[in-house]
Amino acid sequence: MPLSTQKITPSHRERRAYVYIRQSTPKQMRENRAGQENQYALVERAVALGWPRERVHVIDDDLGQSGQDGQRPGFRELVGAVSLGHVGIVLAYEASRLARNNADWYTLLDVATVVGALIADTDGVYDPRDYNDRMLLGLRGMLSEAELHLLRLRLDAGRMRQVEQGTYRQHLPTGLVRLPDGRVLKDPDQQVQHAIEIVFARFEELGSCQKVLRSLRDDGLLLPRHQTSGLHAGQLLWKLPSEAAIYDILRNPAYAGAFVYGRRTGYPNRRPGQRGRLRHKDMADWTVVQQGVYAAYISWEQYVANQERMTDNASDYVRRTRGVPRQGAALLTGLVVCGSCGRQMTVVYKPQVRYVCNALGKNFGAPMCLHLDGASIEEAVVEAFFAALEPAELDLLDEVLAAQGVDRERVARQHAEQVARAEYEARLARKQYDAVDPENRLVAAELERRWEQALQVLASAREAAEQSAATATPPPQLDPNLRAQLRDLGPRMPELWSSGRLTVVHKKELLRSLIRRIVLTRPAADSIRVKIVWVSGAVSELAVRPPIWRTTDLSAYEQLVIRVRELSAEGYQDREIARRLTDEGFHSARSDGIDAKVVGKIRRSLGQESLTEQFRHQERIGGQWTVHGLSRELGVARDWLYRRIYRGSIPTTRHPTTGHHLIPDDPQLLNRLRAETERNGHA
Repeated sequence: MPLSTQKITPSHRERRAYVYIRQSTPKQMRENRAGQENQYALVERAVALGWPRERVHVIDDDLGQSGQDGQRPGFRELVGAVSLGHVGIVLAYEASRLARNNADWYTLLDVATVVGALIADTDGVYDPRDYNDRMLLGLRGMLSEAELHLLRLRLDAGRMRQVEQGTYRQHLPTGLVRLPDGRVLKDPDQQVQHAIEIVFARFEELGSCQKVLRSLRDDGLLLPRHQTSGLHAGQLLWKLPSEAAIYDILRNPAYAGAFVYGRRTGYPNRRPGQRGRLRHKDMADWTVVQQGVYAAYISWEQYVANQERMTDNASDYVRRTRGVPRQGAALLTGLVVCGSCGRQMTVVYKPQVRYVCNALGKNFGAPMCLHLDGASIEEAVVEAFFAALEPAELDLLDEVLAAQGVDRERVARQHAEQVARAEYEARLARKQYDAVDPENRLVAAELERRWEQALQVLASAREAAEQSAATATPPPQLDPNLRAQLRDLGPRMPELWSSGRLTVVHKKELLRSLIRRIVLTRPAADSIRVKIVWVSGAVSELAVRPPIWRTTDLSAYEQLVIRVRELSAEGYQDREIARRLTDEGFHSARSDGIDAKVVGKIRRSLGQESLTEQFRHQERIGGQWTVHGLSRELGVARDWLYRRIYRGSIPTTRHPTTGHHLIPDDPQLLNRLRAETERNGHA
């Protein structure tokens, strides 16, 4: 009896024998059938070792699974059965079949040591409780893991050598085909080419993947897809457009004619052997970029611009991307940046548009950076935008109309090609049905069903084409007068802007065409510094005065108070003081000038009375009677004095500033007036 079989005891044979079968990939399952048969032959080895055939359990759930994959259900079942003491011996072709990493390998060894299970391969039977056997099994596990590492190194080195030599055959996206000699050309199917071209043209026009998706949906267009796996592997299918399909087309550099290797990498926290955890690397970190290798649908410059546009469309306040222009009333959404912390500012619409930065408050509990009025900032930025347009001579209308016409032609051509393809499929199905023997009903029935399906697809394609043609609007035409008005767009942009013919989205797109970033700071409560960074790299700085709540928050409030005190002391009334202060450049909290109410509040806070109030309360000014004072002295109403002043019976002089009447303090005049009051019976 061999020494290895002497380790098998009756207690081992009372339990079951488990045969673990695994191959690393589905490709090995298809092509390496001999290896699979050798592993299944371990059942006979278990029988030869003394286990009845009915007590030999085969685990082959992990066929096509990597040894480093932590999601192997068969291996979990094996470890569970061993830990419960149901297993007397575990048979595998070699250690690498059981595990490709030491963590799984030693887990199985530890459990087998506790319950006394044996492990066998093609070389012998091993008892993990025996020191020498356990050391040998540990070495086999380490060698298996090292072997995998060496295999990966050799494979990676061979792949990189092919990449450097330009002989590496990369998977091609739909729309590109590889010839037997290795050249890559566009798909000879014109409908496939036109469908791909429509996606790029729509994105260049609309600027957003979601807008492209909705436009394709509204036009009833389909996108091609070469199936690489599954039920329809190797076939060309036409599917409804989806966000993922559009992103794949726009992000794939192969459509720009470039061979790129190393676009994706694993996440740092990915477990060894774990699949589906890849992230896109930045374009600067790509391993290999070779331009002009494939037939191109777009230029490399256009591809780079598309990637920048998609990155900019994503609303990421940390990376300061601008996002897609939407219907919100705020014109500068995505453009404004906080000058205090450098983060992108958000928008608040209640009670009116305001630009807010509270990033430090959310992250660190710090006070809010900025909370600025939006209307005043937008007005200043739009004026600067108009000023930047004045030197330019823009003629965008013809380009827009031409692009719309080209897009309509693309849509109509795509529908026509769909109808042509459906007609061909229907004719082909009919030919196949006509060629079959009518008595072979099994084949004839299936071909008849395919013919009917082809006819249904043809009817749907024709209906979609007719509906698209019926709903297509004719290209807009402008009369010569309007075309002449819009020929010089720059000087007429303000008029067009306020005409109501531009939507909010159009205005945002126009601003973004010239403005890259707007940095806002608030050095004072009534002052906002606006720094406009243009797409050319030039910088314009503006000063904006926003409305504030309190006049005391004005930066020039102290100077304003001093001037009010001085002018009031000189005898000027509130209205005249307000006019003079406005001419000197002073302003209130929410208006461009100073009004009499503001002057009155400041004067009263200083404890000063205006000349008008003095005439109402003082009896004498400058040694002369006021109308108020003399009426109280004589005990008559002020109207009694005013009637005599207007008749000229009471001499008066006018105050040089207020124009109020001043009556001289003449005893004879006072005696005459007293006698007149007594004579007329006035009390």
